[in-house]
Amino acid sequence: MATDAAIPVDRLHAVFAAIDVANADDPHTISVDGQKRPKEQAHAELMTKWVQRLDPDAGDAQLVAARAHHLRRWVLPRSDYPKGRAGYLRWRTAQAKRHAADVADIVIAQGYDAAFAADVSAIVAKRGLASDPRVQTHEDALCLVFLQTQFEALADKLGDDHMADILAKTLAKMSSSARRIAQDLKLSPRAAAMLEAAGC
Repeated sequence: MATDAAIPVDRLHAVFAAIDVANADDPHTISVDGQKRPKEQAHAELMTKWVQRLDPDAGDAQLVAARAHHLRRWVLPRSDYPKGRAGYLRWRTAQAKRHAADVADIVIAQGYDAAFAADVSAIVAKRGLASDPRVQTHEDALCLVFLQTQFEALADKLGDDHMADILAKTLAKMSSSARRIAQDLKLSPRAAAMLEAAGC
């Protein structure tokens, strides 16, 4: 497993800034704390905060992976691929390759080496989920951002029965500590009840 290089803080912040600029063009928006924001830019900031909370000793590769986890995701729409699971998997694979290439370009432009870029890409792609605790932290943060920002709107769209299945799958991906944190999220009474019913 690759280890994080010692990186000047200002350089790390430069990478964050470059990712934030890249995500600022997202045509999709979400509301966070009452403020409408570009969706992937807001998600990236929330991911970074969750990783820092879940692992206060998170290394630079973890933090860059959190910031870049869905870098410019909208440029490759799901609708460009066939419906169904096979189409979804093709889209997800294409997104992972594009994310890896795009984030590598950003970190290398800031002076990092190819090994660091590859380490970031591995976390984004969630390789080594069963063996690398950094990847589990990344997965936990992803799930918490989903519950925090998309859960209730998706429940309205899909209905409670379908959402119960999605919640069960989401919770199964999470560590026990992340599930405990999920219990304290600010959710509507309906959403909190659904989360509790799913076993959280």
